[in-house]
Amino acid sequence: MTQGNVSSSRHADLLIINGTVVTPGGAGCLDIACVDGRIVAMGALQNQWTADTQLNARGLHVLPGVIDSQVHFREPGLTHKEDLEAGTRGAVLGGVTGVFEMPNTHPLTLWREDLQAKLDAAKGRAWCDYAFYIGGSEVNAEQLQTLEALPGCAGVKVFMGSSFGDLLADNDAVLRSILRHGNRRMAVHAEDETRLRERKAIVEASGDVCQHSEWRDVTSALNATQRIVALAEAAGRRLHVLHVSSAEEMQYLARHKRRVTVETTPHHLTMAAPECYQRLGSLAQMNPPVREQRHQEALWHAIREGVVDVIGSDHAPHTLEEKAQPYPSSPSGMTGVQTLLPVMLDHVHAGRLSLQRLVDLTSAGPARIFGIEGKGRIAVGYDADLTLVDLAAQRSICNEWIASRSGWTPYDGKSITGWPIHTVIRGQMVVRDEALVSRPQGRPIRFLETSEANSALV
Repeated sequence: MTQGNVSSSRHADLLIINGTVVTPGGAGCLDIACVDGRIVAMGALQNQWTADTQLNARGLHVLPGVIDSQVHFREPGLTHKEDLEAGTRGAVLGGVTGVFEMPNTHPLTLWREDLQAKLDAAKGRAWCDYAFYIGGSEVNAEQLQTLEALPGCAGVKVFMGSSFGDLLADNDAVLRSILRHGNRRMAVHAEDETRLRERKAIVEASGDVCQHSEWRDVTSALNATQRIVALAEAAGRRLHVLHVSSAEEMQYLARHKRRVTVETTPHHLTMAAPECYQRLGSLAQMNPPVREQRHQEALWHAIREGVVDVIGSDHAPHTLEEKAQPYPSSPSGMTGVQTLLPVMLDHVHAGRLSLQRLVDLTSAGPARIFGIEGKGRIAVGYDADLTLVDLAAQRSICNEWIASRSGWTPYDGKSITGWPIHTVIRGQMVVRDEALVSRPQGRPIRFLETSEANSALV
């Protein structure tokens, strides 16, 4: 690979040498020079550059910084479960350099001042870069076009089920209004709230968490997905369907890829019912639920076929005391941001996907579909967000490693091959040799102008 334009001094803030660098053109042994937070040169640089910090990455693969586009960091209002500092600290320890945080906090993130309060709270406390979703609601629908364009906003998130109050948008008139007022890709949690209410009696009678996927069945997910895709197509709006969990949804979404993008999660790709509920109880309880093996196999097929665009963790912590409540009073949610990359690297080791495909799902994919500015690939001119991993490293995930305020992971005791070793954000070493070495210095993620994103991403 040829070098990019370099400064006359050929002095870098950070010089990474001898790594196997995963670029859009493939993987190769390259050095990377970083100046003022950006990549300024790539190639054989050791004898041509000096640096304030030099990192020898021999034996490591250098990936574009991982972007987790679905996390719930619970701040404000629910910080006994999680907060921005602990959540982002777990992110960087897990090799994640950027996050999109969800609006179901207390108060809900519905207005300009709610978004600004989160941006203010993150300043000086977030270890990685960040953006926050605005919740799409009946109460703010007509202002969403303005709200989604605010700096630091990841876009609009709609809950068709599994929410409450002003954040629940479960009727078509409200959804049409939300879809009409905005241009950016809209993210949606698609479950049929009416069907969920009708079927809750199943688990209220049994109290059996193994019936979680029977209560929140495939039909509840498929019906909602079909509804929102049809409404979005009628409105000419690009759509992002979150945490798709079933074979039937994937089959349907494969026919609607022109304007609809798809996320799935590590837990849906790794766990299967009923075994996970028998082993973990409510610690495996998520919405939408982990389903039977045939669904997991369909999700992997959708990854191989290119239907899936993004893997997000849906990091949604609750305390162990809360999770210990009798089902179905136990809340749905688990930690995930810190384990996203290790779990997926283990799948790479097992041959379920290539490293290049993982990069597409966790870096290039989020950058492409959300129009992130300057991130998502290793290339001259891009932000120097880098995740350095050892594909052969063997580790065991444990609760003690988890930075989340909730302090647990459903993968406790799981042996992994493949592990994040160093995390670099805008040219600054944040994690070195698996330990924090800096201070929180995350910044708001920037996005392309809507017109640019529309032309590039449709």
